[in-house]
Amino acid sequence: MNDKKSLVLDDELNLNIKKIINDLGNSSDLVVKQLQLKENLNEQIAVIYLEGLVSKNIVSDFIANLFILESFKNYTNTFDFMIKKASSLGDIKVIEDYNEILLSILSGATVILIDGCLKGISGSSQGGESRGVEEPSSQIVIRGPKDGFTESLSVNIALIRKRIKSPNVWVEGFDIGRVTHTKVAVMYMKGIVNEEILQEVKNRLNQIDIDGILESGNIEEFIEDRSFSPFPTVFNTERPDSVAGNLLEGRISILVNGTPFALIVPYTFFQSFQATEDYYQRYDIASLIRCLRFICFLIALLGPSVYIAAISFHPEMIPTPLLLSLAAQRAGNPFPVIIEALLMEFSFEILREAGIRMPRAVGQAVSIVGALILGEAAVQAGIVSPAMVIVVALTGIASFVSPSYNLGISIRMLRFGVMLAAGYFGFYGIAITNLMIIAHLCSLESFGVPYMAPLAPFYLQDQKDNIFRFPIWAKRSRPKFLHQTNRKRMDIDEKKYPRENSTN
Repeated sequence: MNDKKSLVLDDELNLNIKKIINDLGNSSDLVVKQLQLKENLNEQIAVIYLEGLVSKNIVSDFIANLFILESFKNYTNTFDFMIKKASSLGDIKVIEDYNEILLSILSGATVILIDGCLKGISGSSQGGESRGVEEPSSQIVIRGPKDGFTESLSVNIALIRKRIKSPNVWVEGFDIGRVTHTKVAVMYMKGIVNEEILQEVKNRLNQIDIDGILESGNIEEFIEDRSFSPFPTVFNTERPDSVAGNLLEGRISILVNGTPFALIVPYTFFQSFQATEDYYQRYDIASLIRCLRFICFLIALLGPSVYIAAISFHPEMIPTPLLLSLAAQRAGNPFPVIIEALLMEFSFEILREAGIRMPRAVGQAVSIVGALILGEAAVQAGIVSPAMVIVVALTGIASFVSPSYNLGISIRMLRFGVMLAAGYFGFYGIAITNLMIIAHLCSLESFGVPYMAPLAPFYLQDQKDNIFRFPIWAKRSRPKFLHQTNRKRMDIDEKKYPRENSTN
């Protein structure tokens, strides 16, 4: 998206160079090399690039190649000669618009201008300092690939192509941001992806009109279905194997230059409990861990609320020995149980954020030691009961179990609302808020796909990879709720897979 009018180049080289220098603010990182070619070539040329955005080796090899003796008789003019020489840069493009010349320089390309020529040559030479491929920091696995996305779009695309060596992996590029001109790539499997969903993704990306895109989170806010829902409808990951697996299922990935986090759509609620490591472990182990994640989700959302409701409104539901113990612990506490719970939850959230923002060397120690000291001091001072400290600690730990960080944030926000309802109405308040949450979840969609699929609406075949994970050989087709063009995942051959007989 460019709001500037097209401008033609000047036929005088020095005027073009002067204009480029002035438009870029005489920047210190702008390099302009004016060269005089020999062997019947009297025209001057200029090699222009931004230091730090280009690979110095590529540019040096190109300049050295200019002075390798080669007969000019084989070329009709200097422009054709330079096109041949610029082949060492790769991705050659002829540009006649001055604004495109500037954009190429700012994108890390090397631009060649020739005196007396109204055309410029742009060659791909992107490089400079960049972070190498490392293990993802936000999605750690015990078993599985250890490589993660980087801030380079080309590297990220290559990491996916290394896993899926198929010509059906298609990539479409977008240029978003009137000022930043951020490169955005949409990846999908041609012949598998639902064309209607793909077109909807393209339409939403084309409708983005803003001055700058700095991270994939900016894209996410523009394309998500419900901006004011606490639940994420767009998944983000920095694992190439996760993107590859979702592409094979018929989903679409959006990669943004400058960030290691890729977006995946459509996204459903139950994906939040499915980690890539589940598919590298045995199916029974993966199923057990998924059940544990669902239990931890309920604990993180309802743990403090159930405690508040039981103590304040329904003590008859607590066994007598336990009730007497809790009553003895709360003897002398100055606050109602709801205030006590809110104070502890707020304190835990403060410690959690402090641990994240502090330097890594001391952040973890401060959060752990701070929680221990704060909890012990609060109990000794008689502000909170020991049982409340246990409930809040268990709730906080359970909220970290979900593989999706965004879902964990949603649970943290909703937990306070459920706690207030429990403090005023007891278990009736919990039941009402749960019904509201379930109704809201069932009303959500992600690019036309129901958010609670494959449970609501119910797809029996898709339950093989939902709450429980069946063996890979038992999943013959892709998820039905995505409505792919091709749902066949593997051939049905009883000779190859006789174990299927035992499941019938």
